[in-house]
Amino acid sequence: MLRTTSPSYSITLRVEIDNKIGMFARIATAIGEAGGDLGSVDIVKVKKGKLIRDITVNARDERHEKEIVRSVKRVPGVKIIRVLDKTFAAHRGGKITVQSKIPIHGRDDLAKVYTPGVARVCMDIHQHREHVYRYTLKGNTVAIVTDGTAVLGLGNIGPEAALPVMEGKAMLFKEFAGINAFPIILDTTDKEEIIETIKHISPTFGGINLEDISAPRCIEIEERLREELDIPVFHDDQHGTAVVVLAALINVGRLFRRDIKRFRVVIIGAGAAGYATAMILNHYGIKNIIVCDRRGIIYKGRRQGMNPYKKRIALKTNPNGLKGTITDALKGAHVLIGLSGPDIITIDDIRVMAPEPVVFALANPEPEISPSEALPHVRVLATGRSDFPNQINNMLSFPGIFKGLLEVKASGVNNEIKVSAAKAIAGCITDEELHEDYIVPSIFDREVVHSVSSAVAETAKKTGLSRV
Repeated sequence: MLRTTSPSYSITLRVEIDNKIGMFARIATAIGEAGGDLGSVDIVKVKKGKLIRDITVNARDERHEKEIVRSVKRVPGVKIIRVLDKTFAAHRGGKITVQSKIPIHGRDDLAKVYTPGVARVCMDIHQHREHVYRYTLKGNTVAIVTDGTAVLGLGNIGPEAALPVMEGKAMLFKEFAGINAFPIILDTTDKEEIIETIKHISPTFGGINLEDISAPRCIEIEERLREELDIPVFHDDQHGTAVVVLAALINVGRLFRRDIKRFRVVIIGAGAAGYATAMILNHYGIKNIIVCDRRGIIYKGRRQGMNPYKKRIALKTNPNGLKGTITDALKGAHVLIGLSGPDIITIDDIRVMAPEPVVFALANPEPEISPSEALPHVRVLATGRSDFPNQINNMLSFPGIFKGLLEVKASGVNNEIKVSAAKAIAGCITDEELHEDYIVPSIFDREVVHSVSSAVAETAKKTGLSRV
């Protein structure tokens, strides 16, 4: 699969070059011949007979970065002083911090925010436990908890290596929803220890966002915590994905002027996201769903490769008891939702689907089928990538969901809340805007968080989860 250049692999070359006409053109040619995408160019210093410039280039991957550097080195009259990887530079020292809301200028300030004045507030909360939402950060703070066992597409890389992702997630909470979020990385993969640890730290937080915990443990961890805690617990890898997929399908129905409950949907992948997506689509009313894993179609009575959650999938999906391969499942299907890995689907698989097929190839960074290959054969294509239309991104769901839950001091989260969030995301696109290339709003559309949070807060009140 041909990969495009990306800001994720952005380098800045500080070069010293001979101050002659045409020198920069030679450098630009060398970068272009190596397949680099030339970005900003700045003059750092001018000295006798020499220019020092910073040249920013986007590459495809780390190997490609080195190819670009070697290509520039070969240009006569050019000396590379240093190469700065801009992604690593962005992470230096961490990406988040803790900042006081109230300045301390003297004893009077100290007496109010700390001892002795703070004792009065402590006793008030002791006597009225619900006041913890009023007088502490709890009402607007979320814990992002991981054990580092399923980080992005990298797998089990451990808790420390997961921390940059959790910091990034905290940034998104703050930037898009104004929510304080703090990474909690756990040095254990034991299910019971994770559950007990989260229960012990939960009094600080108004909600728990589980992140990058491997399946199927993550499903039981979330279910147990939802039963045992009185704050919302939401596993974004499951339900954030599922909510945005449902939103996209709702808009496919609007675009096609068809009831999506009549669609035949095939889900490739029976991990956390596949399980949650199957469950929310079933709850919404789509009954003809078929889920496939590495062994093919999941059906009632299948013995190989099953676990308790795949058994639930078998009970809720595949009403006709179909057996066989992924290709067998796709025959006549209206929608394919890929939540698995790269290069699982072929053009021949798409050709056996119903006319005007809908394909969501959501594996990231490399989808189940090359989007460029699939586009001529489908009516609607969505991916998890930003370089193609219709990016199915969890950012459309979790900031608004948590904002709505925190606004009403919710004691939990239910399927009705998730569906209301999906409808709100879908509703951010008007009938005039709706198009094959625009079935979900931009992740930078600030109205999405407002619409989702309002819908979630209202649904929480209606379903008895609100403390307000």
